[in-house]
Amino acid sequence: MTAQNVTDGTKRVELLGCPFDLVTMAQVVDTCLAWCRGPRRSHTVVTINAAILTAMGRDAELREACVSGDLIVPDGVPIVWSSKLIGTPLTERVPGVDLMVELLEAASRHNLRVFFLGSRQEVLEKLLEVCEKRYQGMVAAGSRTGYFGPDDHATVIEEIRGSEPDLLFVGMPSPFKETWCQQHRETLCVPVILGVGGSFDILAGSVPRAPRFLQNVGMEWSWRLMMEPRRMWKRYLVSNAMFIWSVLWAILRQRLAPVKRW
Repeated sequence: MTAQNVTDGTKRVELLGCPFDLVTMAQVVDTCLAWCRGPRRSHTVVTINAAILTAMGRDAELREACVSGDLIVPDGVPIVWSSKLIGTPLTERVPGVDLMVELLEAASRHNLRVFFLGSRQEVLEKLLEVCEKRYQGMVAAGSRTGYFGPDDHATVIEEIRGSEPDLLFVGMPSPFKETWCQQHRETLCVPVILGVGGSFDILAGSVPRAPRFLQNVGMEWSWRLMMEPRRMWKRYLVSNAMFIWSVLWAILRQRLAPVKRW
């Protein structure tokens, strides 16, 4: 559980085998804006929830993609709570959907160019309509659905690169979004690349987000499970059980560790 300095002067700590940056939502947004103003090169922001953290233990490619992020932040109350129980407290939760909203607001203020990759065409169209009304200073550099295969990767990358966006939001599921962004980050050449999962559907109004009280008590996953039980049951029920075990084991190891005497 050691801390180390990262390039922007903040600290990075290890929790359950994954590094996390000790940053607030505001600091993440400020860092992203600085990347947009700086030399044009790619940076990835990775949001980690309990399901992803658990999957990292059995998926080496996903783990490599996550730990290679320029910013790695906790997306989920359970991770923040567990960090306090284990003795490595994280600063605050930075949910992907909320971060996307904050960055869209920043894009509106600074006239940044945004590319949306993922979801279905009808969802994208609604999302662009919503963004046009809410974030009038934002420039929609382009959009493309998430339905493409390996043979289309080069075309998708060229389309994104050619539009010269400042921000790329990838609204696709894990582990694809993490591994795809990491594999192609240098070729994409986008200052800020952020995987946002199902956020397109939420912002477009296609899928309702969990009530605030469920978010605050770390039960947002139960709402998504109720909305899509056949697709989400394994991800949440199995992954949550594995996550809880990992936390309990970490606490037990910590308490059983020999006390240093000086």
